[in-house]
Amino acid sequence: MATENKVIGLRSLPRRQVVITMAGVMLAMFLSSLDQTIVSTAMPTIITDLGGFTQYTWVTTAYLITSTIALPITGKLTDMYGRKYFYVVGIVIFTLGSLLCGLSQSMTQIIIFRGFQGIGAGIMMANAFTVIGDLFPPAERGKFQGIISAVFGVSSVIGPPLGGLITDGLSWHWIFFVNVPLGIIVVLLFLFYFPHFRPDVQKHRVDYPGMTALVLAVVPLMLALTWGGVEYPWGSIQIIGLFAFSAVMALAFLIIESVAKEPIIPLSLFRNQIVSVSELVVFLTGFVMFGTIIFIPLFFQGVLGLSATTSGSFLTPMMLGLVFGSFVSGQMLSRTGGRYRMLGAGGLVITAIGVFLLSRMTVDSSYAAAVMYIVVGGFGLGITLPLYIITVQNAVPYSMLGVATSSTAFFRTLGGSVGLAVFGSIMNNRFAVEFMRGLPPAITNNVPAAQLDTLSHNPQALLSADAQSQLKGLLGNPGPQGAALFDQVLQALRHGLQSALSQVFLIALVVLLVSLVIHLLIKEIPLRKQHAGGDPAVENRGKGKG
Repeated sequence: MATENKVIGLRSLPRRQVVITMAGVMLAMFLSSLDQTIVSTAMPTIITDLGGFTQYTWVTTAYLITSTIALPITGKLTDMYGRKYFYVVGIVIFTLGSLLCGLSQSMTQIIIFRGFQGIGAGIMMANAFTVIGDLFPPAERGKFQGIISAVFGVSSVIGPPLGGLITDGLSWHWIFFVNVPLGIIVVLLFLFYFPHFRPDVQKHRVDYPGMTALVLAVVPLMLALTWGGVEYPWGSIQIIGLFAFSAVMALAFLIIESVAKEPIIPLSLFRNQIVSVSELVVFLTGFVMFGTIIFIPLFFQGVLGLSATTSGSFLTPMMLGLVFGSFVSGQMLSRTGGRYRMLGAGGLVITAIGVFLLSRMTVDSSYAAAVMYIVVGGFGLGITLPLYIITVQNAVPYSMLGVATSSTAFFRTLGGSVGLAVFGSIMNNRFAVEFMRGLPPAITNNVPAAQLDTLSHNPQALLSADAQSQLKGLLGNPGPQGAALFDQVLQALRHGLQSALSQVFLIALVVLLVSLVIHLLIKEIPLRKQHAGGDPAVENRGKGKG
């Protein structure tokens, strides 16, 4: 067994230790990505059971808010104190959060516990790709991103159909419970085998004011984007106040970071043109990616009338396309020495084509066409995923590896949070308008306005047999005329939701085209074949000493 003080250089780390470390990272990646794909498939069923269609995006938004905040904080702290124990704590929080989500009995509870779970997920994400940077120089990282992508692919392929089967066969509660045994295994593996990366042993000063300002800037922004046009009008004092407070705290954060001894997000990062362009493109692609993944199951279940199991299977081709795109991107980056400008442009163009095709889907779209569109979009997104991480890592010294890597994930998840909030607001507002417009006079003249208003903000009749029974009771007439009215309301609901989601995809297309223009400004430099800034220290403990 290694002694407490035994320290070896990174490139002296035994092969066995590298293999075990990679295995731990892959298992943690499997855990977090499996959770995301299972939950997205089950969300329509969750809102049917617990109520709250207007809170559809909040279950994911709460998760993204907390994980977003955790990312830069964790990245900086691991640069200061090492990766291992932050990783372990993150997995423990994630596993406990999964258990609590599974026990939830209301939308409020599941939103709170998903937020708690997101803290653990943020810590895990901040470490995953940073550890790859610890082990391998930039020129070699593309190959290993392919391995990570393969793990993500397995979980993504398993997740949607598994989520649908569990939801239809048992209950949505079990989609969270499945994380618990896997989480326990990963924690034990990390405790006994994961090496302790320690970049240096000097004293550090934690940037608590910066952390506080970051939280107070991000959370009000997300609340304003989520509540605007739904809970409160966009021009209300509540929404304007949240935006104003967020802006003030964002300014305070910039001031604090400019004078902090060890800032959470060093502003010097963004003086690097490669980093600044990459982070902006990552933000915009995150905006599109999370919105697309979350709303596709709603389209299939609500518009095309599929079950949760069948709907989940439609995410599988998209994930396979994403994984294949990531693998191709990583391999091409390594083999070409870093031709990331051309590769990134190609990925964004392919993604834009896929999203445009999604926006053209209707209630009569064929399953084969839907699968093709999803694969195209997923492949394009997959190309961009490893590209910007490796590009940013290649542009900064090793001493900033953790904060640079986590800042990339930070901007992707921040973009996802903003995208979900914006898309959710657009979907709710457009659905209400299109539903009322599509109702025949026989409905608008005979059904109370209050009941129609309720339907216009919650199309649960498309997702739930119980809600359909309630709708039939609302229409009153059990004879042929009542059945015809029922079918007309369902058609209005279906067309309203299709129109709303099509608008969401069109806005996503515009965002992608803007990101393509920005990407073309990026400076291209060869990928380094060695670590920059010297090796970190690695302390081996327990069975992982090699």
